[in-house]
Amino acid sequence: MKIILKIIFIFIPLVIQSQTTIKGMAMIKNSKGQTEGLPGATIYWSGTDVGTTTSEKGWFTINYKPEYKKLIFSFVGYRTDTVVVNAPREIHHFMKEENELDEVLVKSKKQKTAVSYLQSANIITINEGELLKSACCNLSESFETNPSIDVNFSDALTGTKQIKMLGLTSPYILITQENIPSVRGASQAYGLTFTPGTWIESIQITKGSGSVVNGFESIAGQINTELKKPFDDDKFFINAYGSLDGRLELNTHFNQKISDKWSTGLFVHGNLRNVEKDRNNDGFLDIPLAKQINIMNRWQYTDAKNGLVSFINFRYLKDDKQTGEIDFDPKLHKLTTQKYGAEINTERVDVSTKLGYVFPETPYQSFGVQVAYSGHNQDSYFGLNQYNINHKSVYSNAIFSSILGSTLHKYKTGLSYTYDAYEEFVNANDFGRTENSFGGFFEYSYDNLDNFSLVAGLRLDHHNLLGTFVTPRLHVRYAPWDKGVLRASVGRGKRSANIFAENQRLFGSSRVMNILNTDGKIYGLNPEIAWNYGFSFLQGFNLFDKKADFTIDYYSTVFQNQVVVDVDESPQQVLFYNLEGNSHASNLQIQFNYNLIEHVDLRIAYKYYDVKTDYKKGTLQKPLQPQHRFFANIGYETHENSKGGNWRFDYTFNWLGEQRLPFTASSPIQYQLPEYSSSYVLMNVQIAKVFSKNFEIYIGGENITNYKQENPILASDNPFGANFDTTIIYAPILGSMYYAGLRFTIN
Repeated sequence: MKIILKIIFIFIPLVIQSQTTIKGMAMIKNSKGQTEGLPGATIYWSGTDVGTTTSEKGWFTINYKPEYKKLIFSFVGYRTDTVVVNAPREIHHFMKEENELDEVLVKSKKQKTAVSYLQSANIITINEGELLKSACCNLSESFETNPSIDVNFSDALTGTKQIKMLGLTSPYILITQENIPSVRGASQAYGLTFTPGTWIESIQITKGSGSVVNGFESIAGQINTELKKPFDDDKFFINAYGSLDGRLELNTHFNQKISDKWSTGLFVHGNLRNVEKDRNNDGFLDIPLAKQINIMNRWQYTDAKNGLVSFINFRYLKDDKQTGEIDFDPKLHKLTTQKYGAEINTERVDVSTKLGYVFPETPYQSFGVQVAYSGHNQDSYFGLNQYNINHKSVYSNAIFSSILGSTLHKYKTGLSYTYDAYEEFVNANDFGRTENSFGGFFEYSYDNLDNFSLVAGLRLDHHNLLGTFVTPRLHVRYAPWDKGVLRASVGRGKRSANIFAENQRLFGSSRVMNILNTDGKIYGLNPEIAWNYGFSFLQGFNLFDKKADFTIDYYSTVFQNQVVVDVDESPQQVLFYNLEGNSHASNLQIQFNYNLIEHVDLRIAYKYYDVKTDYKKGTLQKPLQPQHRFFANIGYETHENSKGGNWRFDYTFNWLGEQRLPFTASSPIQYQLPEYSSSYVLMNVQIAKVFSKNFEIYIGGENITNYKQENPILASDNPFGANFDTTIIYAPILGSMYYAGLRFTIN
């Protein structure tokens, strides 16, 4: 009731003002180290609309009342600071630039992985320090030390890793790059491998429905990557990497400040694998031969005085993979039955820009525009199956942010437009189409600056193939006591399923693909619609005078309609059809983080999955999805010496329970699999020696116990027969993998 009254009262003008004022100055250190006033800075009382701006010499005068306690200092390009005022007094406050951080403060507050106590949504932030714990060669390999994301191989042919969150694969997760959708459509199968790990500054994982600002497609959550900024990144960076499985990789960053307002960065990534590996002696490559060149030019414009920030990105990628039998030669054997082979050749161009304007006199008010274009072309074949797709996409989003009466009540509103043109061929069949959508959104947020906040959003979209529909989403946070946070969320998502692009692994089998429904507008199928519900409880505390926290999450996704991918009807076919009945994915996660002793951090988690769908044969647990998983990670860092050098040690443990395997009982006995896989353990380690703040070397191992799935390829002795299947993968294929590398920077 109190909240409702507050919302009503914000529209009643505040006519009673105290005549008491206080005076002060906003100050900075200039380039010569001298103190001077900061003109045009915004000063306002938190939770009110009472504010002012500083004069040419940095002075200000502002009304004061005893109930005003927190005075906010804000200016574009500088950190927003809060000064507690308990009585009228003259205030002199130094402001620091965004990139000017107090060293002691950073060390005490910045965590490698953190969940905020203050945000309404359940957002996990992974910083660069966490990414360094693993080989982290690309985005798909960046989650090895985070229990919220599951990583495993998608098949035994392409060597591609796929991710899952809340029991659902990546198509149900909105994957964005600086809040612009990046892995969707044609790039769903391999797009995670197109973002090198060294380019990433941080990753934000949102569990449950995402924000309506970013679109209507998010169902299980959102993964957003923030790239390194030319203004803040090192002038020069190089990372060289090599592994015993034949993978070589080189990453370089070049950053240059062009002027006071312009900075640019050139990011170059290349990887190569030209060593043939067949450890299980089945005649097939355990991992593909591959090469990739990936170049991005990034421009950053910052005009703090006028409130303008802009980014412009240009990127080109070429990625080629060859796999199949050891002695397959594409020049001789392509699309013949002499030898089984596959090639996946991808070329991609991305151009994007972001423009943000913060109104200098009202820093709580801003306007932003995002525009992106991508051209993705893939030519591929898998044995005798051909799959070619060309996807041109345009995305645009305009966002206006402001307040309703006071800074307790904020909102975002705007318009978005997407355009997707597909040229898609499966063998001789043409599945080309054009999709476009136009929509508007409004998102309201309330924060009492103490124990309660919420974000409520609604968007209305019209899609040429999905129709006109509404997407509601809600996130609520309540803190009942110190360091205790309860969160709840609910939201709806809708998407068109790209059944071939998202399931390319199925081309690596002899299964016949059949679409059973023909009355829908995309592949004859209806759009996928789902509701996601969830709650989370976070409690921080001290245990033996060391910081610890405990989290319990429960999320459930319930489908109103789903495009069912059925591999259980017969080992010789895969069926695509609209859901008839029920389908849900429920996930319970319990996590404990503890600073065991100084410089030693422990993270353990248990996850339970209940992912069931009504198939033609009845209600079944989703195949290749363990119901139980246990995770543990322990990291240790020694004290830094006078040169900034130290040692880092990291160990990760994963236990995966048994998984239901697809139906094979009707196959010849030599090609039959048990109903369930066995459980198994994976262990990863890494050791890094940091010589200084500019140079370090690292070595590590993944799957150091060398656990491998036996016979990952069914009927490898007859790849053109009716029982050939490379898609039933529940464990590692390659076995243990060891690597080494170095990092060097010039600040």
